[in-house]
Amino acid sequence: MLVAASPHAAWAPSTYSRSWNAVLQTANVQAVTLDELRHSYASTMVRNGAPLIIVAQALGHSDTRTAEKRYAQLAPSYVADTIRRLAPDIRRD
Repeated sequence: MLVAASPHAAWAPSTYSRSWNAVLQTANVQAVTLDELRHSYASTMVRNGAPLIIVAQALGHSDTRTAEKRYAQLAPSYVADTIRRLAPDIRRD
């Protein structure tokens, strides 16, 4: 959930889209959708080494598979780096 009208009620997508577009116009920023912003946020997290489970949680996913399908290709060394960090004495000969 990005924006809420109250602690118990979500805004309709058209409401926050209208508000978002007004913010962009006021800031004289090129149009970007909230979905694009969310994807950029997640991509940046992955490229900076955030574990996919953390990315999934930050995006509100109940299952990490969604984040894995979408963002795993951004971190091809993720598995190898994790193994090296968690088991530094194990080497490939």
